Amino acid sequence: MKTLRALLGLAVVAAGFYLAWMLIPPYFYNYELEDFMAQEARFNTYTAKSETDMREAVYKKAQDLTVPLTREQITVQRISNGVSISADYTVHVDLPLYPIDVTFHPASKNKGY
Repeated sequence: MKTLRALLGLAVVAAGFYLAWMLIPPYFYNYELEDFMAQEARFNTYTAKSETDMREAVYKKAQDLTVPLTREQITVQRISNGVSISADYTVHVDLPLYPIDVTFHPASKNKGY
């Protein structure tokens, strides 16, 4: 009985580590991408960098992070006194018995004063 309980406990711990191994990277990469978007918006509020160039920079960063994002999914707008960057994408996580799609909406807006 104790052995069965120990094995069950070990299986639960192993399953927890496996879930973390599969689910943490997409969230980490989203955080990295959102941080980069904030940096782009902040630095380019006062520059003449075009929306297309900013979109390309975000796209390149997404490719470096292996984020499944296309150029068309990235929205860059120069607003009255700042820059707004956003994107929507979904990552498929292939878990045994229950594959899931995790949707992310990274965005950043910087207003110059």
